[in-house]
Amino acid sequence: MKLIKAADGAVIADKLVMKDGVLGRVRGLLGKKKLGAGEGIILKPCTQIHTFFMRMPIDAVFISGDLKVLYAAENMRPWRVSPLFFKSVYTVEIAAGALAGRLKIGDPVSFRD
Repeated sequence: MKLIKAADGAVIADKLVMKDGVLGRVRGLLGKKKLGAGEGIILKPCTQIHTFFMRMPIDAVFISGDLKVLYAAENMRPWRVSPLFFKSVYTVEIAAGALAGRLKIGDPVSFRD
């Protein structure tokens, strides 16, 4: 799947895998040593993440049910916990640096195959 910024059609990530089962969400990116360009996961449902036991920093985007950015965390290092976002339905985890300020709170996004 792809994460697209709706305003200009910019592709934020193009190799995303949906993790909507309990085990997939619990495992997340644990065990991964690095993410390639455009790689990441979509956690659904997901209101908060942590980076305990992770080997790399990540960027994370919390997205509401109406596909608007609630929060974009850049360069979230290992052993951190994100804020809790009750309205978040999707959380996208991608390689640190992939966001580079490209998404702001309130930006509409879309997912495409």
